[in-house]
Amino acid sequence: MKRTLASLDAGALDGRRALVRVDFNVPLEDGRVADDTRIRAALPTIRHLRERGARVVLLSHLGRPKGGPDPKQSLRPVARALETLLGAPVVFLADPLSPDAVAETKRLPRGGVALAENTRFQPGEEKNDAALARGFAALGDFYVNDAFGSAHRAHASTEAVAHILKPAVSGFLMEQELRYLGAALADPRRPFVAVLGGAKISGKIDLIESLLPRVDEIIIGGAMACTFFRAMGLETGTSLVEEDRVGMARTLLDRAGRKLVLPSGAVVAQRLAADAETRTVKRDAIPAGWAMYDIDHLSAEDFAGAIESAGTVVWNGPMGVFETPPFDRGTLTIAHAMARATARGAVTIVGGGDSAAAVARAGVTDRMSHVSTGGGASLEFLEGKALPGVAALDDA
Repeated sequence: MKRTLASLDAGALDGRRALVRVDFNVPLEDGRVADDTRIRAALPTIRHLRERGARVVLLSHLGRPKGGPDPKQSLRPVARALETLLGAPVVFLADPLSPDAVAETKRLPRGGVALAENTRFQPGEEKNDAALARGFAALGDFYVNDAFGSAHRAHASTEAVAHILKPAVSGFLMEQELRYLGAALADPRRPFVAVLGGAKISGKIDLIESLLPRVDEIIIGGAMACTFFRAMGLETGTSLVEEDRVGMARTLLDRAGRKLVLPSGAVVAQRLAADAETRTVKRDAIPAGWAMYDIDHLSAEDFAGAIESAGTVVWNGPMGVFETPPFDRGTLTIAHAMARATARGAVTIVGGGDSAAAVARAGVTDRMSHVSTGGGASLEFLEGKALPGVAALDDA
């Protein structure tokens, strides 16, 4: 267990500078924030600190700037969006390593907020540079990491700075992520069902290996199912198959037995397009020249039944190419089944990324127990890997 922001009493916050690592890696369009979901997710931590008189200094990355600062990946538009959400001014620190920036943080009023420019504009950020971490640390008196989505990266603003600035605690969003994901692995309500999809089995091997001894069932969908079909000796047409992983898929099938559940059928087409001719076929009847782009209706309903009778469900990865209707039906069926499972008392956890986008499209985000803000981080956590940004925080 890691020490949390809630463990710090009000006296330890009042007037002090809280250096808070947030995940404001948001999409920008025409110089404006196109989706403020990640900013909103950080508001409980920011408001808690403001209400207790802390001076709040925020760090975040945005995008993957190459070769130095890029105006298109500046956090200035994010500062404006944050001002609107908070209903309060936000000071922008264009050069967070300058003496002026340090002085600016000390001049903030109690409850004041500042946002530093993109941490990845600094060449030492992704190298976890100690000197850069000391520069960041000069902006605060204690450290709060609320950026779970970046916790799997050992960067200067997520890992090195936590060793310098003390106390180093988790924010409310980080605490929530660790609580839900940790409980799912350590003490899940039974039956425990994992739903895994996406394109490639290679990206989920470690996750399957980690979950197999813990779960009662692993449901497989998406194109990754086709690699398992090939391992079973089935025709897969022009479907995406990782030929170099077929042997591994065969081994997993042998080891998992009935725990590993594959689709019984597929929705296939000759091309990926909304107006393409589609067919629904059994998994052993995918025709040559056709590719699987979604699970079929019967599979989706079978999977939904397993989800609705579960005590804990973890979902990571879509069942088909859900960005292109009509190949979104299997994924949306899973999303609605998750919502119904939640209503019946199950703990439902969506592992970020495409799955989070799917529940949003289905309009059921608020009907999940927890939707992770970190796709890669949640995946690595569920794989049983230590997250550098979490490991560096103070123990409770």
